Amino acid sequence: MMLLFILLWPLLASLVLFAFKPKQAWVIAFIATLVELVASLVLVIGFDKNASATAAIDLPWITSLGVNFAIGVDGISLLLVLLTTVLVPFIVLSAAKHTYSPSFYGLVLMMQMALIGVFTAMDGFLFYLFWEIALIPIYFICLIWGGEDRGRITLKFFIYTLAGSLFMLVALIYLYFQTPGTHSFAIQALYEAGRALPPGEQSLIFWGLFIAFAIKMPVFPFHTWQPDTYSVAPSQGTMLLSGIMLKMGLYGVIRWLIPVVPAGVQEWGMTAVILSVIGILYGSCIAIVQKDFKRLIAYSSIAHVGLISAGIFTLNKIGVQGALIQMLSHGILVFGLFYGIDIIETRVKTRNLSGLGGIRNVAPNFSAVFTVVMLGTLALPFTSGFVGEFLLINSVFQYNAILGVVGGLTIILGAVYMLRSFQQAMLGETNATTAGFADLSGHEKLVLFPIVVLIIVIGIYPDPLLSISESAVSNLLLIVQDFSASAK
Repeated sequence: MMLLFILLWPLLASLVLFAFKPKQAWVIAFIATLVELVASLVLVIGFDKNASATAAIDLPWITSLGVNFAIGVDGISLLLVLLTTVLVPFIVLSAAKHTYSPSFYGLVLMMQMALIGVFTAMDGFLFYLFWEIALIPIYFICLIWGGEDRGRITLKFFIYTLAGSLFMLVALIYLYFQTPGTHSFAIQALYEAGRALPPGEQSLIFWGLFIAFAIKMPVFPFHTWQPDTYSVAPSQGTMLLSGIMLKMGLYGVIRWLIPVVPAGVQEWGMTAVILSVIGILYGSCIAIVQKDFKRLIAYSSIAHVGLISAGIFTLNKIGVQGALIQMLSHGILVFGLFYGIDIIETRVKTRNLSGLGGIRNVAPNFSAVFTVVMLGTLALPFTSGFVGEFLLINSVFQYNAILGVVGGLTIILGAVYMLRSFQQAMLGETNATTAGFADLSGHEKLVLFPIVVLIIVIGIYPDPLLSISESAVSNLLLIVQDFSASAK
């Protein structure tokens, strides 16, 4: 029942905000997210790492179509639920200094519900339903509270992701009709149906699912909606998109692509890795020449996600484990980066790097915090970014030495654009724009100091998180190995 509470509590809180529109909506939303966080920690404490699914609920729903309301968590999905419930309170708290209406916080909580639904769904139809629901709140958040030209950019984002979802829907329906007897959308039934398909049909299913997931991540060349959307979205919308929502695509590959069509993955996995590595180079090189600080981080996200995607498709245990820990780390780090940029923009009304400089001289606390977040992004040892990046590069190098070397350039190129932007914004002399830059307020410290702690703690001692997912990852890869052995 705890998992059902975690799923439905944000929805209930959002309905209260929509219905009553309280003046201090952010306080109610923040309390609701704290309750959600405590509930998820209780779930973590009681989690059985060796169970195939914990806190599973499987209730008949649309019986004529073989659809059940089936949710559950294993080590893979639990980490994503934890990421969601940890980040959303910080996102709500960071929004308190803005004059958002109660509807904004209602949409954030509704999106939290949908994200948790995606990460816990054990039925293909239910997964698709939550996948689509998650698009609605973020669309309105970007459309109503976004920046200049938000209408056109948000529409492009909506059409892109909706089109990708249609590919996924077709693939799931095809799999549904391959299930024996009374057709079913149950995850195990779809696994068995997919693995029974001949290689050619598995390849078609692979591309149907991969396109949907690649757009959401996004992976090159399905990324073109991302930089504009990240730039025009309100800061908290960007945090939701980059910190959590893009993980839907990565999670989809792990949960709904690799185990369903292992022959398709074996046939096209190298292609996916190559596209991911191209994304690393592309995102990094474009980030280097950006003048808009927020847009720079948007392109850097393409590079980091490319490495995570490449690691997953190596079908190596350290690659998938590295991907999961890096998904958590990336969510925390991009939140810190985008909140830092939000603080800068709020103070000086610009994100243009050429107009900044000398912030360290007048805001030492802010500069120190931003330094830690930046170093985590650069994968400095003893920061959260190092753990996952080390495992991922190792895995890609084992898969293909050339791709591993090229993928490893993310460290060098990342240092170029991050250190360059840090130098332009924080170092040097202050100017007329930054001379009056105020240091962190108590509220901002309440948001950023815990983020710094998380970056360092995960970097020093990642084992508890890795141990949560280890058994589930081993079971996932065993499916692929068993299929490969039986196909010979």
